[in-house]
Amino acid sequence: MSPSLNDIELFVEVARGRGFTRASEALDMPASTISRRISALEKSIGVRLLNRSTRKVSLTEAGAAYFARCQHIVEEARIAHEMLVDEASNPRGRLKVSMPSTLAMSLLSNALREFSLRYPEIECEYDLSIRRINLQSDPYDVVIRVGEPPDSGIVSRRLGTLVLGLYASRGYLDAQGTPDSPADLARHECLRATAERVDSLWTLFARDGQEQRVRVRGRIAVNQVLMLRRMGEAGMGIVPLSVQDMKGGGLVRVLPDWSFAPIPMVALFPSRMMPARARVFIDFVKERLAAVDILSGVAEAARA
Repeated sequence: MSPSLNDIELFVEVARGRGFTRASEALDMPASTISRRISALEKSIGVRLLNRSTRKVSLTEAGAAYFARCQHIVEEARIAHEMLVDEASNPRGRLKVSMPSTLAMSLLSNALREFSLRYPEIECEYDLSIRRINLQSDPYDVVIRVGEPPDSGIVSRRLGTLVLGLYASRGYLDAQGTPDSPADLARHECLRATAERVDSLWTLFARDGQEQRVRVRGRIAVNQVLMLRRMGEAGMGIVPLSVQDMKGGGLVRVLPDWSFAPIPMVALFPSRMMPARARVFIDFVKERLAAVDILSGVAEAARA
């Protein structure tokens, strides 16, 4: 007898969570029932898939291979089912999204509330970080990052573009002087995401197409964009920020004819067959980004 797709789905959920408890919570099903049905699945195929102990559950070698193949089948079957019941006309279910905290706090805090009001049957879970995520094994519907997609095998969609300029407080410029050219930055305090060499070499482009590279320095590095901006407002140095984000701020533009290369903001997906809840979320975010002039961020701090 061929194994049931429902039982394979139970196994995939247990394998993802490395245990019956998380699978029970995700599926709203007693852990004992899940355990019994996976035992039946193992018996039907004649292979042990899980190593069970009182403390933990782990995959056998055969179980790991089975999970690698079955997770995609289960996800595509789930999406096909959603489409058949016309889920697209009424998006619902749990939506798990990862995005940089700066994007969520500076731009999308109100938008995320509006999204929940517009789609009351979608349960949203937001991970505000830029930690590395494996889209094939981590349970995320959408991952938003700044920068080019990590490789050509990742399904992606461009949401917008960040254009970064240089800013400083009036107090800092009065005390330290205003740079007249990119080369002058070498003698200024420059705020960066890290003190690594890659973040200390700034490449700037002029409106007429000129390009200049300058090795900058600074005593302060902070890997959080809003804090970098506050450091700039406090007169601690020159900071790269989005050109679109500086209306009414406490900073002034430095070297206004120069900016960094445009940086894409992209949404990444585990599969081209995305559920409707992910599709409407991306359409909504792209619409909001296009409707406002605020795309805040320091590229080095927000890049995936």
